[in-house]
Order: sequence, then C-alpha cells, then structure tokens
Amino acid sequence: MTSRISHTTIDSRNAYAQSAWWAQVLDMKEDPADPNLPGHEECMIFSPDGRQRVLFIEVPEGKEIKNRIHFDLRPLDLSRDDEVDRVLALGATEFADHRRPDGGGWVTLTDPEGNEFCILRGDLELPDHYAHLVI
Repeated sequence: MTSRISHTTIDSRNAYAQSAWWAQVLDMKEDPADPNLPGHEECMIFSPDGRQRVLFIEVPEGKEIKNRIHFDLRPLDLSRDDEVDRVLALGATEFADHRRPDGGGWVTLTDPEGNEFCILRGDLELPDHYAHLVI
C-alpha cells in the first residue's frame, strides 16, 4: 500500500488573492464548474492536465516564521533570470540571491503573503548529460 499527494495546501490570509496570484505564476487555472471568488475560504487551482493541484485555505493567523516546506520552480521556456524578472513583475519580493558566477544556483523570492519559494535554472539552461550519444 502506498499514498500519493492529492494536492498541496497553503494557509493564507486571503485564499482568493493567493490563488489568483499563484495561478499566474504557475500557469494554472481554477475549475470553471466551481470558480474561485473573492471571499471564498478555500480556493483551488489546477495544472492544465488537472494532475497538480494547489489549495489555498484562509486561516486567521499570519505567517510568522520561515516556511518548513516550499516550492522550487524550474522555468520551462525561460531562463532562471528571465523567470525571476517575470515573477517580480507579478508582485513577488526578492528574499535571497544564491546565483553563482558559474551560472548555477537559485533565487529565493516571497509571494504577496511572505511565503518563500525558489526559482532554479530553467530547462533551457541545464546541460544535456546525454549529448555525447547524439550522432
């Protein structure tokens, strides 16, 4: 017997605002049959294939300490630095810059409610460890 993760739940002060913000960052959508609306205490967003889900639930207390769990995001079609710029323009805040001179590393940002997340190098920037096999 095993289990799988059904969805990731994030405590929020404003579930609707957080779901709308993260939907932009992750290119996720709400369920059109059960739309997220201002004032909803629970708001879920879904990946295009519906397999990844993030649920935002309103709680009365605010965030006080560093997250014990966080997202590490890998851009699919942008560089890490271009994705950092895109997400900053959406309202994220830079928390810590761990980029290295060799092009490695990551940037830690916070969402509008102060939750930390990281942006790694993009898929396009990763070395192809199997390039030597291509003729």
